[in-house]
Amino acid sequence: MSDAVIVGAVRTPVGRRAGSLAAVHPVDLSAHVLRALAERTGIDPGQVDDVIWGCVSQVGEQSWNVARNAVLAAGWPESVPGTTLDRQCGSSQQALHFAAATVLSGQADLVVAGGVESMTRVPMGSSVGGGMPFSAQVRDRYRGVEGFADDEPLPFNQGVGAELIAARWHFSRAQLDEFALASHVKAAAAQDAGAFDPELAPVALADGGKFAADEGIRRDTSLAKLGGLKTPFRADGVVTAGSASQISDGAAALAVTTSEWASRHGLRPLARVHTAVVAADDPVAMLTAPIPATAKALRRAGLGIEEIGVYEVNEAFAPVPLAWLAETEADPERLNPRGGAIALGHPLGASGARIMTTLLQHMRDNGIRYGLQTMCEGGGMANATIVELL
Repeated sequence: MSDAVIVGAVRTPVGRRAGSLAAVHPVDLSAHVLRALAERTGIDPGQVDDVIWGCVSQVGEQSWNVARNAVLAAGWPESVPGTTLDRQCGSSQQALHFAAATVLSGQADLVVAGGVESMTRVPMGSSVGGGMPFSAQVRDRYRGVEGFADDEPLPFNQGVGAELIAARWHFSRAQLDEFALASHVKAAAAQDAGAFDPELAPVALADGGKFAADEGIRRDTSLAKLGGLKTPFRADGVVTAGSASQISDGAAALAVTTSEWASRHGLRPLARVHTAVVAADDPVAMLTAPIPATAKALRRAGLGIEEIGVYEVNEAFAPVPLAWLAETEADPERLNPRGGAIALGHPLGASGARIMTTLLQHMRDNGIRYGLQTMCEGGGMANATIVELL
């Protein structure tokens, strides 16, 4: 029986908005991880059947099919195609799912999945412009629902959604601030221990230096500092910039094939894509779909939550993983052990592949058989992926 395996995973360090990667074109960021992936795995780029790339704001420098442009910028053969997809924050996680399905079906032997987002150079929302992305029918369906405002260009606000989740699960401001601080503490500890080093492909900068470490980690933050931040989404709210993911720049790539093809070509699989699902939930609260996505993945996998050794639940906002914990009754000690997007950043189209790269490294370092990744997505969706260490 055929399977889909990941034989390589690499990412750039994640840059802050207007930080170290601000001068790097998103096509060049993408090309950088493509080259690094080929170098580290030994794959022949000419044997890649397709490059499936996630990117949310497909406008300006990220338009015109950034995947194909990345292939060309990487110096890979012109025979290698590429396509770009948008499932919002889960775009490159969905790219992995499509890659796995493609090799499993026999339509391809070797597919590269990944993504990019330069939120500095192409700000979030750039692709919307002055237009209204929702039809009158969608607006009418949710008119009057809490969190929906008729006069907003983007009536479904993720920050308001995070506040709705915090209210529904009765999370206090203190709980969210404590979770945010823990993300920075865990990420700093992982960085100091060199845990991220094997997965990183440092980026050469124009000034001759190298960008080699995630720069969003705030080592000087504290509960006092977090407690002093404003609540921008509701005057009496609990969600702040400190308990939300950072606006970031970065790229990541994964090489996907079958065990048989990997064996024939001398490639060592890191993990099997055991189960891959997508689910959807309330589009107004928007961020709750990781809960049904996880249930769906576990059901399809025939596994219990207690059998999963590590969980990566994207920290879009602190209420998201906290609500997930409450509903799944998962072990909080296994959640985001090396920190999450609150500390490391959230370069939208790259985050799925970035998280998977970090998840695989943690599993390998600790001999963990099963890992689960899930992340909320705009429109009330979520992907969930279970991987099995090989």
